[in-house]
Amino acid sequence: MSKRGKWVLGSLVVVLAVTGGGYAVVAQPGTDGGGAKQDRADGLPGATSPVKRGDLSSGFKVDGTLGFAKERKLNAVGAEGGGGTGGAGGAGAGSGQGSGAGSGSATLTWVAPSGSSVERDGKLYEVNGKPVRLMYGSTPMYRSLKSGDKGEDVKQLKQNLQALGFGTGLDTSDGTFTDGTATAVKRWQKSHKVKETGEVGKADIAFASGPQRIQKNDMAVGDEAAAGKPVLTLTGTERMVRLQLDVAKAGKVKTGDAVVVNLPGGGTASGKVSTVGATANGDDPSSGGGGGGGGGDKKPKVDVEITLDKPSEATGPDQSPVSVSLTGEVRTGVLSVPVNSLLALAEGGFGVQVVENGKVREVKVELGMFGQGRVEVKGDTLKEGMLVGVPKS
Repeated sequence: MSKRGKWVLGSLVVVLAVTGGGYAVVAQPGTDGGGAKQDRADGLPGATSPVKRGDLSSGFKVDGTLGFAKERKLNAVGAEGGGGTGGAGGAGAGSGQGSGAGSGSATLTWVAPSGSSVERDGKLYEVNGKPVRLMYGSTPMYRSLKSGDKGEDVKQLKQNLQALGFGTGLDTSDGTFTDGTATAVKRWQKSHKVKETGEVGKADIAFASGPQRIQKNDMAVGDEAAAGKPVLTLTGTERMVRLQLDVAKAGKVKTGDAVVVNLPGGGTASGKVSTVGATANGDDPSSGGGGGGGGGDKKPKVDVEITLDKPSEATGPDQSPVSVSLTGEVRTGVLSVPVNSLLALAEGGFGVQVVENGKVREVKVELGMFGQGRVEVKGDTLKEGMLVGVPKS
């Protein structure tokens, strides 16, 4: 290497490798960025670029898919003896539980169509002509509910009855099935023109966290609603984005980081990283979980989920491809230069060529964070607005 520093940016000349939270720049010895001479005849660099002060982000873009939240199966289960109004039923979404017919066969007679949404008290499906209705709650419907019962499922039932206008005056902070609860249940049953028993069978309702979207019908009208057989695949109704990241990139992403999603057909949506997987998985394109892996890339990936600030504004078919700009780490008010202005100095380390008054001098720099095609430079030698040499494009 000559006494003058060599450009370290060019074809296959610089390797950016993650080392902890930062980067290392490694120059291939004996190269000068592809061999092309970049200095002019007068010794000045082929081009210049200013030293800038401002915010620098280590963000990057990655591919993902636009989907819906919290996919889960809603299964039918075996027969239930006594209580309730009979009929085959559903379970709390995500639990795989449900209820079965009181006796005889259980035939699916209606099912909510794929792509539709179901809200509180809406029908998910019918067995033997009797509906399974959606209620909101995290505890699955695993038993009949009647006077004297206690538990979180009873509390959820009371909260739903009050929200629907049937439980005025109920103490919804208490998980006891009281006489008042039975009265509210009878009002609810009367509104649907079914027998007013004051009890709720496993077959009557299914609990889920909120409104549900029918992702897929796993059973057709006329099928037998056998125990453990999926009836529906459900998701939440809010749009979200899923993607997969290489392990190295995933280490730079944290829950709560801001993102910008480029939507199908144009437009953008802001959001935040909601979950970052704790373990790396092989990238299986058939799983539908990612979108950032690229065909045939079997490197370990980390699953990342993104919630949108305004989910209703994110339109597009389910599993539409999107690109996501992740903010990453942000340094505020730092000096930075273009990455391709870096020189490998003869004495070791890195520097830049400062161009002033028609002359050039090499200045050694300490490197900080890389991002957006620039690198943070530390020290008192460089000032905002100075011009540094870059290879001529």
